[in-house]
Amino acid sequence: MKTADVLNQLNGTAISLNGFDYDEIGDEHLLTGMETPMRSDAFEMSDEDKKEKIAYHFTEIMETLGLDLTDDSLQGTPKRVAKMYIEEIFSGLNPKNKPKVALFDNKYQYNQMLIEKNIQFYSNCEHHFVPIMGKAHVAYISSGKVIGLSKLNRIVQYYAKRPQVQERLTNQIATELRAILQTDDIAVIIDAKHLCVSSRGVKDDSSTTITSYYGGVFNTSEKILELQNFLNN
Repeated sequence: MKTADVLNQLNGTAISLNGFDYDEIGDEHLLTGMETPMRSDAFEMSDEDKKEKIAYHFTEIMETLGLDLTDDSLQGTPKRVAKMYIEEIFSGLNPKNKPKVALFDNKYQYNQMLIEKNIQFYSNCEHHFVPIMGKAHVAYISSGKVIGLSKLNRIVQYYAKRPQVQERLTNQIATELRAILQTDDIAVIIDAKHLCVSSRGVKDDSSTTITSYYGGVFNTSEKILELQNFLNN
């Protein structure tokens, strides 16, 4: 199954957020699509030029806040932030950083679910640019091919390293795995804490957000229960 075909099947799924105001859900959250919103010229500027521009504008932000950039603790902050954005926490925006995945024949004929649970990730909320921290659980049933276990972690982390909403992150991971493994039998569950909820606004430090994707045979009560039993043990 091609990635485009998977996207066509998943696009248009509506998520109701009635009852939340504009400031809570961000710009047009109800219309959030599968793809991360990117301009067509997003990669025309080099990474070094991007870092220089980000550092310049972050200097302006710090000065506007009244911070003294001659202080030795703050002098290098704009460049550090720019480097962090491009090379680390938002590196998943650039397709050149997408993990390379090799497929292997399922020579052991293993035909039950394979689960990689508690994949720790760090992302950032695209509405307030503050951290999202959580764990992803990924499962699939082989259609004849398998991938290395560490690649599941790398795929999760690649899509997490960009400004995100959790619903999109869940679907992007599922879409990628469906395309790579050529099977609909994919499950993705994410349990995460959003600092835009815990550190500002309602300031609820006790809540987490759970999103899930169940495809193919996983979209049955029996398989969902089996998966949940594995995750709870």
